[in-house]
Amino acid sequence: MENFRKLNHFDENGSAVMVDVSGKIPTNRTAVAEGTIFVGPEVLRAITEGSVKKGDVLGVARVAGIMGVKETPHLIPMCHPLLLQKCAVDFRVDEERSAVTAVCTVKCQGQTGVEMEALTGVSTALLTIYDMCKALDRSMELGEIHLVEKSGGKSGHYVRAAAEQN
Repeated sequence: MENFRKLNHFDENGSAVMVDVSGKIPTNRTAVAEGTIFVGPEVLRAITEGSVKKGDVLGVARVAGIMGVKETPHLIPMCHPLLLQKCAVDFRVDEERSAVTAVCTVKCQGQTGVEMEALTGVSTALLTIYDMCKALDRSMELGEIHLVEKSGGKSGHYVRAAAEQN
């Protein structure tokens, strides 16, 4: 049971618990996450030209990412429901790598961080791109999903080291 004491989602008996944040002072919290979907040149062209039959791929993926952020406590069992103040999902198209990178920024003033929300937003956006383009190519690959930066709370400011960047 000693290892469970190092993780805040386990009690002294090793049972999974939601962290008690009731004694924490609310602070401004921000998290930025990103991830990439690798697609073939044909798919990338269809996305950028707007010729995918299901519609505006990046527009729908943006809305899906925002919805994913808002649904995080329903998907990740130990996440707290949060009153979010900002959520943005943006995309970078990389023709050289034949890829689309989703970037999700989430902000709130609260007692717990928004890292899981940002990561869920990125994942949902990328899955939506896959769903909308799978008729063109089922070999697309999602990856490189990671936290880029977070601020606020007791653990302070985190920025992913340059050596860890893609």
